[in-house]
Amino acid sequence: MIDGAEGIGLAAASLTTIAFLPQALKVWRSRSAADISLAMFLLFLTGVGLWMAYGLLIGSLPVFLGNLVTFLFAMAILVAKLKFG
Repeated sequence: MIDGAEGIGLAAASLTTIAFLPQALKVWRSRSAADISLAMFLLFLTGVGLWMAYGLLIGSLPVFLGNLVTFLFAMAILVAKLKFG
């Protein structure tokens, strides 16, 4: 059963994760990632990877899942950055 704190965590993880979807779609549709900072995305992905590890270590499903999906969306943007420039 999900308690209030877990529900808030799942809602927060969902919103911050979904926030990357429009950018990922825009990059893939336009085939352009010229305005996206490679350094920022590398740092961001490293941080998200650490958040995923933290979520596993503390047994927090919202922290882990939210960051896993965010990692996948951000990775798609990074791949586009490397492919399209």
